[in-house]
Amino acid sequence: MADAETQLNLLADLLAAAKKAGADAADAVTYNAASLSVSCRMNELEKLERAESNDLGLRVFIGKQQAMVSSTDFDSSTLNEVVERAVAMAKAAPEDAYCGLAEPDQLVTDPPVIEMHDDTEPSNDALIEAARIAEDAARAVPGITNTEGAETAWSQAQIAIATSNGFAQAYSTSSHSLAASVLAGEGTAMERDYDYTSAVYYADLEDPAEIGRQAGERAVKRLNAKKVKTQQVPVIYDPRVSGGLIRHYAGGINGSSIARGTSFLKDSMGEKIFSDGINIIDDPHRPRGFRSKPFDAEGLANGKRAIAENGVLTTWVLDLSAARQLDLESTGNASRGTSSPPSPSVTNLYMEAGTQTPVDLMADIENGFYITELIGMGINMITGDYSRGATGFWIENGEITYPVSEMTIAGSMKDMFANLVPADDLVFRYGTDAPTIRIDGMTVAGV
Repeated sequence: MADAETQLNLLADLLAAAKKAGADAADAVTYNAASLSVSCRMNELEKLERAESNDLGLRVFIGKQQAMVSSTDFDSSTLNEVVERAVAMAKAAPEDAYCGLAEPDQLVTDPPVIEMHDDTEPSNDALIEAARIAEDAARAVPGITNTEGAETAWSQAQIAIATSNGFAQAYSTSSHSLAASVLAGEGTAMERDYDYTSAVYYADLEDPAEIGRQAGERAVKRLNAKKVKTQQVPVIYDPRVSGGLIRHYAGGINGSSIARGTSFLKDSMGEKIFSDGINIIDDPHRPRGFRSKPFDAEGLANGKRAIAENGVLTTWVLDLSAARQLDLESTGNASRGTSSPPSPSVTNLYMEAGTQTPVDLMADIENGFYITELIGMGINMITGDYSRGATGFWIENGEITYPVSEMTIAGSMKDMFANLVPADDLVFRYGTDAPTIRIDGMTVAGV
C-alpha cells in the first residue's frame, strides 16, 4: 500500500486541480486496502484469495451545489477527468443549503494516537492451519454430520482525508477473523450453527480449536427443535444478537432520519427511553476497537459520548449536514465512502453492563424465550414496530430446557427499550456490543 505521505500528496494535488478547474471548495478521500482470505472444508483448501485495492473519491462545491466522482485508477490523465467531471456535475446539481466543508476552526489539528493497527500479516500457511484446526475441532463434536467449512481472513486499510481549507490527515486499521460453521443431524432434521472470533490485533483472536468446538456444540444443541404456542413471555437476547437492539436505537437517533422526520424517536430528545442506570456509549477512540478512528470523515474531532445516559436520550448522531438542518453542532460522527457525501454513523457502540448475571436475569422466568439467532428485518424505523423471526431455546422455571425454532417475536421498540434489563456479561466482540438482555411482555408467535 502507498504510504500516508504519498496519499496526502496525491489528495493535495487533486484538490488544487479542482480549485483551478472552478470549484469553490473541495475535499477528497483515498482508501488503500489489502486482504487475504482462506477457507477449508473437509480438511481441504477451497479458497485462497488475496485482494488489493485503491479507491479515491473527490467532492467539489460550487456555491451550494456539490458533486462526487470516484475512481480506482490513479493515473494522472484519469484524475484530470475525475476533476473535470466533478466540476461539471456540480454545476448541474441542485442546490443543497446544508452542504459544505467544516469551518477551519472546527477541524482537528492534533488527532489522538489510537491502538488500532496491527503490523502482523499472517502467512498463507498460518491462516490455512487455523482454519483446519477450527473445522477439525467442530467435526470432532459428537453429533456433527457435515460441515460448511471454516474461514480465516486478514485485512488492513489506510484512509487519507484532505480538504481545500487545510485539513490533511491519514490513519491505518487492521482486522483478523476466524469462523467455523457445521451441521448436526440427518435429512430434514439437520441443524446448522457457527462460531467466530474477530480482532484488530492477531494476538487477540480466540483459540481456533475453541471456536470449532463451540460451533459444533451449538449445532448439536439445536437438534429436535420444537415450536411453542403463541403467548406473551419474557425474552432473553443472547449477546450474539443483543447488539441489534442498540443498533436500532442508534438508527432511531441518526441525524439524517431526525432531519427528515422519519424516525420513531424524532420527538424524544431529553426523554426517558430506557430505565434508570442504562447507558449506551459511542467510543471512536477505544484501543483495539473494530471501528476506532482518530477523527471523523469531515476532519472534525470525535470522542467518547453517551448517546443514552441514565436511560435518557441525550443527543442525536450528527454530521455537518444533519447538524445544519437541525441548527445544532456536529457530534463528530461523519462517515463516508468514495462515491457519496458524508453521513452520520456511530463507531464502537456498546451498552454498559448491568448488575445481574444472566442466570439471575432468567431465574424467575416460568416460561420464556432465550434467543440465539434472529432472521429477517421486520423493523419499521418510522413507527417503531418490531417483528423478526427467531430461534433459540425455551426457558422453564428459570432454566434453559429445549430448542425452539420457526418462531416470531414482536413488539414496539419504545416499549422494548423501556422494559430492557442488561446483564453483567458485556464482552467487546462485534463492534456493536451489548450484554445478555431481558425484555418482558413480548409477543412470541409459534403454533
